[in-house]
Amino acid sequence: MSEYTFDAVSVRDTLVAKIRELAKAQGFSKVVIGISGGKDSTVCAALCARALGAENVFGVMLPDGEQKDISDSRRVCEALGINRREINIGAIHSALKAATDQNGSTAQAGEFSVSYSRESDVNVGPRLRMTVLRYIGQAIGARLVGTGNLSEATVGYCTKDGDTSCDFSLLGALTSVEVVQVGLTMPELPQDLVNKTPADGLSGQSDEMRLGLTYRDIHSWIRTGTCGDPETDEKIRKKEQANLHKRRMPHLINPFDPQ
Repeated sequence: MSEYTFDAVSVRDTLVAKIRELAKAQGFSKVVIGISGGKDSTVCAALCARALGAENVFGVMLPDGEQKDISDSRRVCEALGINRREINIGAIHSALKAATDQNGSTAQAGEFSVSYSRESDVNVGPRLRMTVLRYIGQAIGARLVGTGNLSEATVGYCTKDGDTSCDFSLLGALTSVEVVQVGLTMPELPQDLVNKTPADGLSGQSDEMRLGLTYRDIHSWIRTGTCGDPETDEKIRKKEQANLHKRRMPHLINPFDPQ
């Protein structure tokens, strides 16, 4: 196993500096972030507040109906002193189901029907949240911050056209383990939220339960090439290969390509 070291303070400060550099180069001063109350959006909000000032960070809480831990999202905004807004996407979600006949039969004669799909229903949440964040971001002249981390992207634990859609990815080069380490260097954050068990807030399960993998194993596989168990290594590798399409631009079928 190869040697691996991580300097959380140095990485934190570098990220803050790079946010400022990007803002200057692209000519923006404000950012919008979906605040879930989990470690990723919490750390992103803190980094952006340090880089751009809390007054230029707009945290949006997006519960889908009832969200039991919405108080955690509010705590993040209050602790950092950032702008906040709560918008419930439950009605939008229900309207989409009704329009596509998942709440009954709305298909007309000659049209195909759309049956209920649990995975489709779970994934529409991040997609609706992205749409709301894009709407707000454009309206107030702010860039949308991507909060997903490298561990999630590696195994495809992200939603295409949902949480993968952003103007810049702040934690995309850090594993889930490293995000926690960076968060622990920022005393302005509620530390229990930095260490909070990751969950999507939609399925009722933790991330690791849904994945059948631990973030510690994924971290080790990314940084050292193995988590110490060949069977788990292969499982992670297969997930990465199967989900590469989520990390790339759409495949272009080019009739002018000689290949």
